[in-house]
Amino acid sequence: MLRTVVIRLAAMFPLVFLVATGVFFLGRLSDIDPAENIVGPEASEEQVAAVRHDLGLDRPALEQYADWLSGAVRGDLGQSVYTKADVSASLLQALPVTLSLTFGGLLVGLLLGVPSGIWSALRAGRAGDRAISLFATVGQAVPGFWLGLLLIFAFAIQLPWFPSVGYVAIDQSLTGWLRSLALPSVSLGVVAAAAISRQTRSSMIGVLQQEYVRTALSKGLSKRRVVVKHALKNAAVPIVTVVSFQVTTLLGGSIVIERLFAMPGLGQLAIDAVLRRDPDVIQGIVVLTVIIVVLVNVLLDLSYAWLNPKVRAL
Repeated sequence: MLRTVVIRLAAMFPLVFLVATGVFFLGRLSDIDPAENIVGPEASEEQVAAVRHDLGLDRPALEQYADWLSGAVRGDLGQSVYTKADVSASLLQALPVTLSLTFGGLLVGLLLGVPSGIWSALRAGRAGDRAISLFATVGQAVPGFWLGLLLIFAFAIQLPWFPSVGYVAIDQSLTGWLRSLALPSVSLGVVAAAAISRQTRSSMIGVLQQEYVRTALSKGLSKRRVVVKHALKNAAVPIVTVVSFQVTTLLGGSIVIERLFAMPGLGQLAIDAVLRRDPDVIQGIVVLTVIIVVLVNVLLDLSYAWLNPKVRAL
């Protein structure tokens, strides 16, 4: 298992290199000039050229890339061309917000998706099963931002139980942190819950039809014990796979949700950087996102090894 972890982590470096390289040179194809955005549309060509020179944007692309890469391997991802803020520091400041929102949404997805999927599988073909399947289908179709607007209207305006915007760090107030994450996590987690519920139902139906489940029930074991201890563990591998996919989906969905709830996370930082064409910030966000996705896949491999002894032996 340790060998698997080492191999996957080692594979992360060429992957990050290829993605970062592609984003860097694709960014240079954009028609948006950061220098023009800084000086404004009324500036002369000489002023724009002077700003481009100060920012180093008039140098050859390969030279700019070599400078960025040499700094990146030391942990220096450059500076914002607009705010002059250190990109690494900005990412570290925004990362806890996005991770809190992502795993908050994932928690909502698991709490809603797994129990509803099991309940639906135990009642396959009945009215309850059809109702859960209908809600799961609707849940996957509902846009997160639309649900977020409804939640803000209901639980921040009509019933002022939760804040509608902003983020409170956990080291400032645990209660404030939980309250600030409540509405955005539900907005983000409903779609994940729908996907997890559908996969849980499908996996559990297949497992519940196996002979060993019928044998365990015939021996007098309680239905709850058979379902939780035996059936769910054997059905967990495809469920875990869907969960890992949802982490990536939630990271992408957090961009819109952070904008809606005015949360200072990576999504908000990414939107601002793209709109202004802030090259080093965009590059840093891409690199960090790739690293997070690779680490999630490593955790997925570890969970496979824990659930399936055959994988553990490889």
